Amino acid sequence: MTTYHALTEAEAVAYARTIPDLFTAGSELSSHEIGDGNLNLVFHISEASTGKSIILKQALPYAKVVGESWPLTLDRARIESEALQIQESLCPDLVPHVYTYDKDLALTVMQDLSDHVIMRKGLMDGNRYPLFAQHIGRFIAHTLFYTSDLGMNQQEKKLRVKQFINPELCKITEDLIFDDPYRDADTNDIPPSIRSEVEALWVDKELLLEVAILRSGFLTKAQALLHGDLHTGSIFITEDSTKVIDPEFAYYGPMGFDIGAVFANLLLNYAAQEGWSRDQLSRDDYRGYLLGTIRDIWHTFSGEFRSIWSLYGVDHVFADENYQEWYLEQVLRDAIGYTGCKMVRRVHGLAQVADINKLEDEAAKDRARRIALRIGTALIKHNRQAQSINDLLEIAAEAIEQK
Repeated sequence: MTTYHALTEAEAVAYARTIPDLFTAGSELSSHEIGDGNLNLVFHISEASTGKSIILKQALPYAKVVGESWPLTLDRARIESEALQIQESLCPDLVPHVYTYDKDLALTVMQDLSDHVIMRKGLMDGNRYPLFAQHIGRFIAHTLFYTSDLGMNQQEKKLRVKQFINPELCKITEDLIFDDPYRDADTNDIPPSIRSEVEALWVDKELLLEVAILRSGFLTKAQALLHGDLHTGSIFITEDSTKVIDPEFAYYGPMGFDIGAVFANLLLNYAAQEGWSRDQLSRDDYRGYLLGTIRDIWHTFSGEFRSIWSLYGVDHVFADENYQEWYLEQVLRDAIGYTGCKMVRRVHGLAQVADINKLEDEAAKDRARRIALRIGTALIKHNRQAQSINDLLEIAAEAIEQK
């Protein structure tokens, strides 16, 4: 049995050599530790003679973004590995392949995606991804349907819920998304220029009611196995390929949470076009692309979800078309509410987004923050009345017209 310790680069190389049928025996391997930002060690191991490479991702017993004062369970590495393997069984082209998982070292060895870019960076560079809506719509439809009571044996699903109990990482979400942004919490990082707007959230009773309802859903609605942190920093992409990574926050929760996470991060980039676009014409054009992507994701998701439900639903009681219509309406409303929550927390909470924070023009950065808060709070307040995805699109469009 190997005793847990943080790997050195030399140890990562030695471990990589143990992966069967990958690297040439005795060949020279190189490694560099690239990290993934907030929680883990990540090593890129490559063989120059063949061009083969892999990723070794090791969980640390604390949050890297804060330090050892914030301890975290190593079991999140198991959760990530098992979630990836389930997702690969459902959408093999949309997640990295997992070669192995080592429980003792809290280590996952997976496919290298160096030929892709992190989607957040791609959007900040103004790139467009014509297949993304189709890919991510299919991903969320299949991973949510086939892990729910609609698409799998309902007793097996109960055991799956137990398998993915993830209290420590859920606690991070519960605090950072549904609590801290709405009070004067130590974890907040509030830019002085928007302090008054943020403080107004803390006394907005209509907003706080809706946040409480959404928080309750996150705590209690075990609909499907969620990725749990499905933002544009957890997606590697090219023009013709999409790969979803980092499901260490995976747990059973409300379907709309994953969908809302995708929408929110597209809308944060939408707000940040105040600084990324060169002029008003290009700004309007790129924002149109982002809103079109959100619309297409929802239509792809809902169409694919309804199609596989009709073909492969496991419960005849749920086959009723009126129930299906009602169910998807609730998922949309949840998605719109969680979109808003995800946006608000990224403006002034812990771990904000580069889309806004890397803007060099301070005036543009302030406008982007205000737009994001405006959209986020409006979506939260409106979520239970939403009738279609157009409600979200209209709120986003109206937010940039306000001064």
